[in-house]
Amino acid sequence: MRPLADTFPQANNPDLLVGLGTPDDAAVYRLNDSQAIVSTVDFFPPVVDDPYDFGAIAAANALSDVYAMGGEPLMAINLVAFPDNLPTSILTAILQGGADKVREAGAVLAGGHTVTDKEPKYGLAVTGIVNPHHILYKGGARPGDRLLLTKPLGIGVLTTALKRDIATAEQIDGAVSVMAHLNRTASVIAREHKVNAMTDITGYGLLGHAHEIAAASRCDLVLFAEAMQWLSGAEDHALEDVFAGGMWRNRQHYEQWVSFASGVPEHVRGLLFDPQTSGGLLMAVSADDADTLLSRLIDAGESAFVIGEARDGDGVLRVE
Repeated sequence: MRPLADTFPQANNPDLLVGLGTPDDAAVYRLNDSQAIVSTVDFFPPVVDDPYDFGAIAAANALSDVYAMGGEPLMAINLVAFPDNLPTSILTAILQGGADKVREAGAVLAGGHTVTDKEPKYGLAVTGIVNPHHILYKGGARPGDRLLLTKPLGIGVLTTALKRDIATAEQIDGAVSVMAHLNRTASVIAREHKVNAMTDITGYGLLGHAHEIAAASRCDLVLFAEAMQWLSGAEDHALEDVFAGGMWRNRQHYEQWVSFASGVPEHVRGLLFDPQTSGGLLMAVSADDADTLLSRLIDAGESAFVIGEARDGDGVLRVE
C-alpha cells in the first residue's frame, strides 16, 4: 500500500500540523504563528432512546475531539441521515439536542446537510481554533508522567444493556448525564498545567486509546485496575457478559499490546476494552503537577482520578 503522503501530496504541506501522516484526534492547519484551525467530524446511530438526548450526546462527542487537542470549537455543521417514514418531530428533537450542546460549548451552529437513510444518524463537523504552540498531541507522554482520566467508564456496557432492555432507568440516566457532559472545562483546566499528551476516550475503549498515546509517545503505560471508576451498574452487567460487539473487536485488535496481571478479573478486562461514546479525557501529566491538576478538576465539578503512570518502554500497556 502506498503511504498516504504519496497518495495525497498536499499532506506534506508544512502548515498542516496534524493530518494523514500524523493521526490524532483532529486535523490542525496553521494560519499564522498564533492561530491554527482544528477540524473534525463524527456521527453515528442512536445510542439511547430519547431523540433529544441522542442529539446532545452526538454533539458532545464530536466537539470532544477539539477539546482533546487543546482547542476551542468555533463553528459546527450538522450531519444528518434520517428515514422518510419517521415523524419529523423526532428529527426536530435530535437537532435541538445538538444545537443546545453547541450553544453550551460557546460555538455557532452554521448549517448542515441531510440525506435519507434507513436508520437515523447524527453528528457534527466541527471547526475550532488552537494556538499552534500549545496543541495537545497524543504523542507527548514521558516516563514518570501520571495518567489522569475524566469521566467514569462503562458506557458501552450500559447502552448494550439498554438495547437488551435490562438496564434500569437510573443506570441509563447516569450514562446519559456522562455522555452529554462536555469535556470543555476539563480541557481548559488541562491547558493551564503540565499536560504532555491528551486524547478522548471513545470507540476504541480505554485500552485502545491508551495504546495510541503509548505508541505515539514511545513509552509504556501502566494502568491500575483498582483505580478505575465505573458508571453505576456497569460492573454488574459486565459480570453477566453484557458487552457490545465493539468490545470484542477492540480486544481482538489491541490485546497484542496489553498484558494483564493475573489478579485482574475477566469482567474488568472487558470493561477496559469497552467502547465508549463521548467518554472522558485521558491525560499524561508531569508527576510534579498531577495532584494540583487533579484537585482543580475535582473542585470544578469534574469527575477525575489517577489511573496509572508512564514508564520507559516501547509503547505497550500493562494492567495491574
